[in-house]
Amino acid sequence: MNDQHDLQAELADLIELDDAIFPEWNEPIVCRVEVDLPGWLTQLAGGKEWEVYSEDEDETCISFAMREKATKTAKVAEVTLYHNGYAVVDVDGKALFDGTLTSGTSECAHLTYYHADSGEPVTLN
Repeated sequence: MNDQHDLQAELADLIELDDAIFPEWNEPIVCRVEVDLPGWLTQLAGGKEWEVYSEDEDETCISFAMREKATKTAKVAEVTLYHNGYAVVDVDGKALFDGTLTSGTSECAHLTYYHADSGEPVTLN
């Protein structure tokens, strides 16, 4: 029982030490995924000049209905971007992408980080 108490005290000391050395580690950070939707759809499905013609947002995601402009056999797509970085892309009823955008899966998506309190950008080394 005494060993457990000693371990808890040692852990508390380490946490206090981390807070003193790296106080910025305790600041809340917001991660934002930015996606060039027309560019990404061109990368996934081919075609040219994709446009968003409707969007719908709820608590967990934003969905975009998209279509190709000015073609006789225009493709239609649904892109759903979840707030946790997950995405699903269907083009003409076929799933073309089902995964995370946060793992460097596309040149058309990038992450930016901000301090939650101030909105200032965070620079990562």
